[in-house]
Amino acid sequence: MQFTHEHREIQKTLKRFIDEQINPHVDEWEAAEMFPAHEVFKQMGRLGLLGLTKPEAYGGMGLDYSYSVAMAETLGHIHCGGVPMAIGVQTDMCTPALARFGSEELKAQFLAPAIAGDAVGCIGVSEPGAGSDVSAIKTVARKDGDDYVISGQKMWITNSLQADWMCMLVNTSEGPAHKNKSLVMVPLRENGKTVKGFEVGQKIRKIGMNSSDTGLLFFDEVRVPQRYRIGAEGAGFIYQMQQFQEERLWAAASCIQSLTNCIQWTVEYAQERQLFGASLADQQWVQFKLAELKTEVESLRALTYQACEHYVAGEDVTEWATMAKLKAGRLNRQVPDTCLQFWGGMGFTWDNKVSRMYRDGRLASIGGGADEVMLGILTKMMGIAKRPVH
Repeated sequence: MQFTHEHREIQKTLKRFIDEQINPHVDEWEAAEMFPAHEVFKQMGRLGLLGLTKPEAYGGMGLDYSYSVAMAETLGHIHCGGVPMAIGVQTDMCTPALARFGSEELKAQFLAPAIAGDAVGCIGVSEPGAGSDVSAIKTVARKDGDDYVISGQKMWITNSLQADWMCMLVNTSEGPAHKNKSLVMVPLRENGKTVKGFEVGQKIRKIGMNSSDTGLLFFDEVRVPQRYRIGAEGAGFIYQMQQFQEERLWAAASCIQSLTNCIQWTVEYAQERQLFGASLADQQWVQFKLAELKTEVESLRALTYQACEHYVAGEDVTEWATMAKLKAGRLNRQVPDTCLQFWGGMGFTWDNKVSRMYRDGRLASIGGGADEVMLGILTKMMGIAKRPVH
């Protein structure tokens, strides 16, 4: 896959926005443990950056998924992990199923404002007892007339302290765990007030991704019309697995630039840092290690671009996206850890750019499916594990 002139122009627009409107505020948002999502998303909506791959009828640009990869990669220029992740939730995690399977009414009510930056969305899958094991969710939507009445909990939900709505995976019937779930659009806040029955249990403090707000949420008899269901009842698990393909591709792409920056920052620091009569960069071990890391990051780029090519061609990229997500998670641990070592005591300080990456990057091997889940998927697809792939 090669980026065209159009890809590069979108990247230039986004990079300029990052330099002028995001990076000057990152330290402030990290300290506040939240960034102003509505304000930032509205600015991005005006630039057309929140709907690159979404239908033009709802304000999107109707481009193929390679443009999402180009955008995700450019978001790596942001000097933290929390803000890019929050943007990725809006563009590639809580809206793909809505855009693909939602009714015209749902797309007008929820997708169009999300693309314009007038509404903040979140994805509601994980629960206190169900993270990587999506089939284990307990939240229930029972039918009452023409409505669903939703009760349960959602946890680790990015954007949820500010979100206007949630694309929620819920159990809508009895039966097999992979056939009893539906995706339902659930309003969380209207006119600045939370909807009846919805409550933020707590804001979750994390060891990284500090500028991204994360919540434990309670739903007690929250009533929504059944017409707010996305697509067919009982097809939610399948729809969510399809959303995971885009989420995992986005996760891999979003690492490439930030890891590249981490290595470059370390090269520059190593050239300046003096010890034992020479620069740190004069040490062959340091040279070789940084060269190895760059090679690994470029292998991630090649894998991600190849996965994107297959996806744009309309192929099932479960295997490709899984490998890319696994590799990205591993490198998000390896690269900042190795670079931090070369920064010495400076690397162990809170405000150091590499130490922030060290903290933020740890999530990549957990969120969106842990490394072990990725390996489980791959072994099933390779025919090693006996359990079927769902």
